[in-house]
This record gives sequence, C-alpha cells and structure tokens, in this order.
Amino acid sequence: MLTEAPVDLLQSYQSGLSSYDEVLDMNGNIKPYWKALFSKLEKLGLNELKSRNQEIISKLRENGVTYNVYGTPDGLNRPWQLDPIPFLIEQKEWNGIAKGLQQRAILLDLILKDLYGPRNLVKDGIIPAELVFDNTGFFRPCIDIKIPAKNQLTMFAADMARGPDGQMWIVDNRTQAPSGSGYTLENRVVMSKLLPELAEGMYVSKLSPYFNSLQNTVLKLSDKSKDAPNIVYLTPGPNNEAYFEHAYLASYLGYTLAQGDDLLVRNGCVWLKSIDGLQKVDVIIRRIDDDWCDPLELREDSRLGVPGLLQAIRLGNVQVLNPPGTSVLENHAFHAFMGNICTYFLGEKLIMPSVATWWCGHVKELNYVLEHFDELIIKKANRKTKFRSRYGRLLSYAEKEELKKMIIQRPHEFIAQQEVSLSTTPSLINGNIEPRYAALRAFMVADENGYHVMQGGLTRSSPVKDRFVISNQYGGLSKDTWIVSDKTEEVQEKIVFTSPVSVNKHVSLPSRSAENLFWIGRYCERTMAVIKFMNITINVLNLDRNFGGSAKQEHIKILLQSLTHLSSTYPGFLEEEDLMSDPYTEIIDLISNTNRPGSIAANIGSFLNAVGAVRNQWDQEIWRIVDLIDNGYHEIRNASSMHNNNIQKTLDGLFNNMFTFLGVIAESMPRDNSFLLLETGKLIERILSRVSVIQSNFGVKNAPGVENELIEATLINHHLLVNYRQIYKSHLSVEAMLDMVLLEKTLPYSLVYMLDELKNNIGRLPVTTRSERLNEAQKYVLQASTLVKLADVTELSKSNVGYERQELFHLLSEVSRLISSVSVNLTNMYFSHTLMHHSFYDPKEYDTDEI
Repeated sequence: MLTEAPVDLLQSYQSGLSSYDEVLDMNGNIKPYWKALFSKLEKLGLNELKSRNQEIISKLRENGVTYNVYGTPDGLNRPWQLDPIPFLIEQKEWNGIAKGLQQRAILLDLILKDLYGPRNLVKDGIIPAELVFDNTGFFRPCIDIKIPAKNQLTMFAADMARGPDGQMWIVDNRTQAPSGSGYTLENRVVMSKLLPELAEGMYVSKLSPYFNSLQNTVLKLSDKSKDAPNIVYLTPGPNNEAYFEHAYLASYLGYTLAQGDDLLVRNGCVWLKSIDGLQKVDVIIRRIDDDWCDPLELREDSRLGVPGLLQAIRLGNVQVLNPPGTSVLENHAFHAFMGNICTYFLGEKLIMPSVATWWCGHVKELNYVLEHFDELIIKKANRKTKFRSRYGRLLSYAEKEELKKMIIQRPHEFIAQQEVSLSTTPSLINGNIEPRYAALRAFMVADENGYHVMQGGLTRSSPVKDRFVISNQYGGLSKDTWIVSDKTEEVQEKIVFTSPVSVNKHVSLPSRSAENLFWIGRYCERTMAVIKFMNITINVLNLDRNFGGSAKQEHIKILLQSLTHLSSTYPGFLEEEDLMSDPYTEIIDLISNTNRPGSIAANIGSFLNAVGAVRNQWDQEIWRIVDLIDNGYHEIRNASSMHNNNIQKTLDGLFNNMFTFLGVIAESMPRDNSFLLLETGKLIERILSRVSVIQSNFGVKNAPGVENELIEATLINHHLLVNYRQIYKSHLSVEAMLDMVLLEKTLPYSLVYMLDELKNNIGRLPVTTRSERLNEAQKYVLQASTLVKLADVTELSKSNVGYERQELFHLLSEVSRLISSVSVNLTNMYFSHTLMHHSFYDPKEYDTDEI
C-alpha cells in the first residue's frame, strides 16, 4: 500500500518550489507515487540518505564508472554522478509518452528515407532546401547507404522535459549514435543494491526487455546463414567521453569492442584483425560520428573510422547501426517543421510536441526572433558548429546587437527556441532535498513490431538552482528513472528467437586488445619488481642508517646500482657519486616522477592506461582492485611531501593490490587468449627483472660479508628466503643461492620454472604459420631454457682474477637477449599492425556521446 509521507520533509520541499514540479499534478496536488517515495525518504532520514549517497559515490568509483570531461584536471577519470533520489513517472502516463516517442521515431525514419531518397519534403515545400543541403549532417556519399530492414533509423534517443502545460515536450533528437543507455543500466544496478527500500510498495519496470530487443534486432540483421554472427561494437577509444559505456555495453551484450584500426575492408567485406587472423564482421554498432566513419569518402583526416566502410555497406556485406548519414536528423531546425512533416507523412498531429522553434531562414520568423530576443534561446541550426546556446535575456546590449548582426548576415544558420519554465524534480543537493530542473533521455530500438521503448531512461538534473544545465559535460547529475505502478506489468523478459541460434564459444580477440593485455602483464610485473626491490633497498638503508653507522657500505652501493639497472632509470646511481651519501632524493624521484620512464609512477600510469583500454575484459571485482591501485598512484605522485614510513606503507599497499590483481585474474579469468597474453607478458617481465637483479648483484665477486647481504636481498626478492633457510639454515652461499633461483623446478620464481611456464603459454597461443613446428618465439624460449638447465652453478659462482663472474654474466645476458627477442617476435606475430593509435584526433571536436 502507498502511504502518506509525514508533513515535515514533504512540506519543507514543497515550500521551496518556484515552478512546476514533478511531485505535483496540474491541480497542485502531490502525486501518489511521490508521496510513497517521500514516505520512504522520511523513514530513511536525511543523515542516512547522505550516508547512502557516499556509498553510491564509492560504488561508482569502485566499478570504474566514468564520464570523461574535456578540459578539466580529472577529465579522463571523472566519476559518474548519480543522484540517490530517482525520477518517477507513473506507468499509465508513460504509456502515453511511449506512443508519442514511437510516433516521433517513425516520423524521423520517414524523413531519413526521404532526404536520402526522393526528397519530396523539399519538392513539395514542406521544409526548405537549406535543411538538407546546408546541413552538416547530410552526406552525399550516404545516399545509397541502406540496411536490409524496414526501419533505417534502428536506434533513437529523445531528450524530453515537462513543459508548463504538464505535458512532456521533445527537447532534442539523438539519431546517429545515441548514448546513455549503458549509464541508465548501471544507475539501476547501483540503486537496486544501495537503496532498495525506496522501491518498496511499488512495481518498477525493468530495463532488460529493451536490451533483449536490441540483441534480437542485431541478430536479425546479421547473415542468417551464419551459425554465430560476428558483431562489433565500434568505439573511438579510451579518450572518448563515454568510453566506459562503450566497454560496458559491449561486455553486457556480448559483442566485440573494437576501434577503427582494428578493422579493415578487403574484397568488399569488413574484417576484424584478431590474433586468430582476419575474422569477417557481420554487424557493426557504431559509436562514432557519421563524418568520422570512412576517411575515403567522408572526413579524410579521420583515424577513427574504417577506410572503405561505405562501399562494404553498399555491397550488403556488413550492416551498420545506425547507418552513416543519420546525423542529418539532428539539425535543430527540424523542430520548427515537425508538425507539418507529421501531417504530410502520417496525416495526424504530433502526439508529443517540440519546444516552440523558429528557423531564421524565413523572413517572418527572423523578424519575430529579432523582436522577441529577450524571450528566446538562440542556437545554431547545425549541431556540429561550435556555438554555445545563448539566452537572449542574459546578454548585454552590445552582445545582443553583435548576435543579431550575425543572425542577419546568415539567417539560415540560426534557430531560436522559446525559453519556457520546465519542470523541476527533487534532488539531493549539499545534504538537502531541493528542486532542480531535469530532462529525461528515452531510448528506442526498431524491432519487428515497430519501435520498442525502454521502460525507463537517463534522467539528468541541474546541480545549479534555477538554471537548465543538465549536460554531464557541465556538471549535470544523473538519476535512475522509475516507471512505477501498483501492480506487476506483464512484461516479456526474454526474447524468444524464431530460429535456434548456434553459439560460438570462441570469441575473437582484436589485436589491439591483445597488445594491451600483453602490456598489462608486463607493466604490472615491472611495477611490482621495482617496488619489491626498492623496499628491500630502503629497508637495508634504514637498518644501516639506524644501526650500522656508515651509509656508504659496499652492499648498499650495489643494491642502489641494481635498482637503477632494474628500473632502467639511467644514469641514476651509476654515475652520480653524490647520490650515495643521500640516496633518498633519487629514490623519491624514482617513485613519484610521472615524466621519468621507468619510475614507479610512470609504470603505474602506463598500466592504468592499458587496463582502461580493455576495460570490457574486467568484472567488478577486478575493477575495484584497479580503483585501489589508482588511489595509490595518486598518493605516490606526492611522495616528496610524505614521510618515509608513509612512502613505504603506500608502496606496500600498491604492491599488495597489484599482486591481488594478478591473483584474482589467475582465479577467475577464462584460460583463453586474453589470459595467455597477459600471463605471457607477466612472465617475460618477471624473467627479465629477476635476471637483472642477479646479474647486477653477482656479476662481480665481493667480500663475503657484502655477498651475504646481497644473497639475502636476492632471496627476499625471489620470495625464497624462507625456503632457503629451511634447507641451508643460516649458511649463505652464492652457489646454493644460484642453484635455487636458477634451477629449482618446483619454485615459481626460479628461472627454469618461469621459462617452462613461458614456453607452455606461447605454445597455446594461435598458430600464425603452418610451415614450422616451432615459431621463432618458441625457439628463443627453448634456447634460453636449455642454456639455463645445462648450466653448472659451481662454474657460474666462480670468478676470474678480476673478480668477474664471466660465465654467470654471459649466461644471464644471453637469457635476457633471448627473452627480449621473444617479446619482439610476439609483437611482430600478433600486434605489428597496431602502430597507428587513436590519439591523433581532438576529442573536443567529437561529441557524439555527449550526455
């Protein structure tokens, strides 16, 4: 049963209302479902609501939910913002809204077909020719681009807000690559976990039928003769503002996340470059703008698209959703003509109107705009033009005159919309529930029955009082949208396919993703190796400083020089003798300098970039660990201001979290090519780092006391000190140590064990040629393993008259060379085509995914 809310919280909110609010109906009465919600909020209490809000913030950060904002310090890692108070619409009202949305989608689909076909709208004078030929979204090469379906506009999103008449109005159309559905789904997941009691007594419609319908539509567009269609989710890459959503939806829907360089056109077909070879692509869901899709026929400087894509679509060899050219519908001027277009095509009135719009290309409308400037919002007709909307009443006299002059000079480029008082909705602002303007983005997908409307959507509210600033680019908040009723709706939760679908259990791994996974393993192990050995060295330094007297003992010098070799941060401790008297300055720089290749901060930065580039590979448990690593990364960048003990504590935390990252992967990741490449990268780096430490510490024979210190440090670095003591007690011997760290097959950090594991992993990777039984990488590993297994540790531990252990040094140098060659060979086999990266475009010019 729905219960009345106590008067305090509700009356307090109601007293702050200055415009029409979602809580009230047209008679000023509180809507029943908002009463129920406020009752739950009152029972929960503001303090608990604030506490839950902090949990939401933490959960979104742990889950890696971000929306990248250009031009801000935390731009590429800005957490998604979710208001804990949902946006409610009653089911009966929503049913009427859905009809209006379906009509709008049908209408836009008809416009799209007409503009790229007979253009009767222009011929019959329904719309001016400028809306086609001066439209930045109209591309002549797309005239013959079609998909084999009734509706060319497969996916559509509409931004809506409630007008002063109490009805929902269309504010904007999103037609080329609608964004936000993934964030909508994540909002629901988080709210259901952290604030489930708010929905008690209500039935909230589910979101899953929309995604099921999308999957069914995509499947029907694929080649019916294929057992398992290859479906690609095309993203601009990690620099895009909504990249989280791209990776999230690709994983949720079960599609391959790919960038433009992962695809190529050959013989009229689109192919995915994978480590298994070229895989034919059947369907592409694109999240890049029309003009970036094909540099051969559209924007020639694009590095985001696929050269030859339009021709492959023309030939019917690949289907793209939405097909390139749909951005023509996003021209703001269409709002001024939608009523006439609806009558022309459908013979009926618009169910859901647009905000009153005037296109300045007509003299009558231009004069109206110039005479009513203070009542209007001025916009450019074309979305792609860099022009922020301007409120006439907020401009100075000089600014108005300048803008009017611009409009008069090129009137067809401008539109004006009525500034109306849109509805507000309850939002948690600084610990209080306050009214804020809000808009709702609704999502539709074409299916066999017309257009399926998601039972919910992405609501965005303004953080600023009395200002309609809802874009996430400018700080807007998101809300979970609840379509509510007091009884369960009969909703089909699963789409039943008309024909059985074979499942392809093997998923192709794009070469770019493979390369990132390989380097995730390398950067993770490289960072851990430097942290581990640095902590060993700092402990020795502290022990000597506090209990040993001189800080210039020979074993400390060797350990510091080994640290330089290990991190490749030359010259470091090799040439700067002054650093030996005060090594902490160099150590701090080696920890915190993000601009120094080989530093811990630089390695972690590279690790995090690689992890983010393949975020569709990770589940929430792994991403929570990544978030902890990211926190540690921000801490060590300020290492110069930290106390020594805090530095080591932070380094220990980083090491443990990265160790946990590898452990969770080892326990949960499928033993597929993704796992093999990450593990291979890890093993290569682990072998190289351990070889570097042994070579640096024992390449030259030192005094027994010095070597005892180095033996102990090396055993700790290999996680073998306990094992060594169990066997040899307190006796320290270079020969015994070398026997353990090089040849003991049962120890995970011994050289032979790691080489054998590396050989097995490489042997399980896809074969790129059938001409050889062993590829070059396998031969290099086998050669290195054979050299080590045939080595005599007695001879290796001996030194010549110059105290050099030449045999040990030469053996380890050769092993290092061979394993480095393995890395180069794997790159040539699997990653060599990915030399062109997506960092050449300016993300600020590219706003398909603006929410």
